[in-house]
Amino acid sequence: MRLSRMVAAEDFRRAARRRLPRIFFDYIDGGASAEATLAANVADFGRYRLRPQVLRDVAVRRLDADFLGGRHALPLMLGPVGSLGLFRAGAEAASFRAARGVGIPACMSSFAITDPETLLPLAGSGGAFQLYVLKDRERTEAILDRIAACGAESLFVTVDTSVSGIRERDIRNGLRVLSRPGPRMIADFLAHPLWLADMVRVHPVRMALARDWPEAGCGYLAQAAFLAGQIDPSFDERGLAWLRSRWNGRLIVKGILTVKDARRCVDLGADGIVVSNHGGRQLDGVSSSVAALAEIGAALAGRAEILFDGGVRRGGDVVKALALGASACLLGRAYVYGAVAGGEAGVATVLATLRAEIDMTLALMGFASVDELRAAGTNALEVTTGVA
Repeated sequence: MRLSRMVAAEDFRRAARRRLPRIFFDYIDGGASAEATLAANVADFGRYRLRPQVLRDVAVRRLDADFLGGRHALPLMLGPVGSLGLFRAGAEAASFRAARGVGIPACMSSFAITDPETLLPLAGSGGAFQLYVLKDRERTEAILDRIAACGAESLFVTVDTSVSGIRERDIRNGLRVLSRPGPRMIADFLAHPLWLADMVRVHPVRMALARDWPEAGCGYLAQAAFLAGQIDPSFDERGLAWLRSRWNGRLIVKGILTVKDARRCVDLGADGIVVSNHGGRQLDGVSSSVAALAEIGAALAGRAEILFDGGVRRGGDVVKALALGASACLLGRAYVYGAVAGGEAGVATVLATLRAEIDMTLALMGFASVDELRAAGTNALEVTTGVA
């Protein structure tokens, strides 16, 4: 299907599935354990119904929004996604260019393939980096110095990954032994010639942060495994206080699902939080992100910036998240599907689709701007019962 005929996230998802070997599509698409939280992230938007108002002047509409210290064209940003360059060559840079093209920020992952010296300048205003605090604080400080020199304005520290979640699809597909592919995996690679040719062109693929880590190995998978093993499981309130003292820019804590944790982060000096369950990829059986947002948005309003991540597939999802207290939404799978399907043009098409859906939704709800919607808050929604 041509990009011009793709009108929903599911269209891009199907296109990505056709292009990728199963092992990589399932890595993007899957979640932890039974994937209950993964499913709830999308389904629980159905708990909220939009409450339209008529006889309102919506002839001129504005979709720009304030977040991360600036005014951006849409209440969206590209969230950090690791390994993106394994799914399509140059996909990280392509995604950042697409985001800048429509006037929204993007956040680089610690597991990115593209160097921060190349990637972060592409972000323009609002460029951000996602950090895992490592056991080796000197190495963590070196990362901070490096990304600050590249122009990162905001630091997103992920706190919900003290250990890695169990992702059954990855285990069944043999992701952990990808360096020694068997006949079935090789046959799957050969059945996806566009992806294979792409990877041959950029071989060998390496992780950007591991440039100065000889002990991490030579290939991306070994380096990624090394980095995962270096994440500090003892990172706690004292660690966050240390990070706050060490980072001079905006500090956002990603992976918050409770009011208590949200307040603790703000008390320790965080400028904001991301309400997130890591896309359902870590602890299965926890609250969906949107269900957690409703309580956190009410409790933290005005104290700190609240960003949202999890299950956003349509513009109506964005509108609901804003009404529940979010300043903006981070996109994950929604833009990754677009990047895999069509590179920069694919991401741009995803963003254009979401923009059109947000615009239409606001107009039909009787709001002329994102600011009006956020001022209305939960009065713009109805909570339903009996929806899982």
